[in-house]
Amino acid sequence: MLKIRLKRLGAKKAPSYRVIVINSTTKREGKPIEELGYYNPKTKDMKLNKSSAEAWISKGAQPTDTVKYLIANCNDDGSLNYKKSETVKLSKKAQAKKAAEEEAKKQAEEAAKAEAEAAKAEETPAEDAATEA
Repeated sequence: MLKIRLKRLGAKKAPSYRVIVINSTTKREGKPIEELGYYNPKTKDMKLNKSSAEAWISKGAQPTDTVKYLIANCNDDGSLNYKKSETVKLSKKAQAKKAAEEEAKKQAEEAAKAEAEAAKAEETPAEDAATEA
């Protein structure tokens, strides 16, 4: 049985993958029947021969879940149709920092609003006194 799967390349903690067609009994880094493209999950860079991948699937090759996702989200030119909403969640430290920045911004807006109201209140009695005289 043929599989369409990812072949891991790259350094430790810096993976890069090739999309390959290979016999299911062969090890992951074994010699592929055909290389269909590459995928870098860190930079979301991808190049895939979609027509060839679909041809292999029609011949009976079984893609893995990840490869199914990549084929489904592949543009006609072979690049990944990456959506910004699919970004990785922020770490707890980054979430706390973002929340602190939003809170500081909110407080600054409230202070500016209060200052504007105070300046407006000071102008109003002066205008009333001018109209009475």
